[in-house]
Amino acid sequence: MSILASMAAFALATSISPGPVNVVALGSGARHGFTASLAHVTGATAGFCLLLVLAGLGLHEMLVSWPHATTVVRWAGVVFLLTMAWRLAADAGELGSGHTPARPSLLQGATMQWLSPKAWLAALAGMGTYASDGDARAMWLFAAVYFVVCWLSVAAWAWAGSRLQTWLRVPRRMRIFNRTMAGMLVLSVSWLALG
Repeated sequence: MSILASMAAFALATSISPGPVNVVALGSGARHGFTASLAHVTGATAGFCLLLVLAGLGLHEMLVSWPHATTVVRWAGVVFLLTMAWRLAADAGELGSGHTPARPSLLQGATMQWLSPKAWLAALAGMGTYASDGDARAMWLFAAVYFVVCWLSVAAWAWAGSRLQTWLRVPRRMRIFNRTMAGMLVLSVSWLALG
């Protein structure tokens, strides 16, 4: 297997699997449509790739010398994701009511990555695997491959959500969907809080 194929396989395995960012992409696609969800997709991808590059430049070593930073990031993630879960659970599910929640933004997508333990583990493990010797070329190549694969993976979740739009036009179904997504976020948070 070539190094590019190996990098792409790692990026796909860590990007396509369920997690808070993908749950929000699915919900955004269902609520706002695919095109409107692309800001979240792009923000999440850019946010992760920035984290990935910083991990390659030694972010891990800095965190080892400042262990409280990890705790702060973890609890900020808990609060952020619980707030999102609450908003989803409380939503009435009426698409044309004028009370439609704002679609997730580029900044929210990036912020979610920085508050996600899944993203931190993927960034540290990926750079440890593909650029552990500090090779700048390997680091940038991995970041470029990861950007493409991550964007396509998160976009796939948004697209899947957009395919549900017709079915979710019934407020009761949208409420069930929103509460299911909220429950998935709470499960993600419980892993984050206990980890």
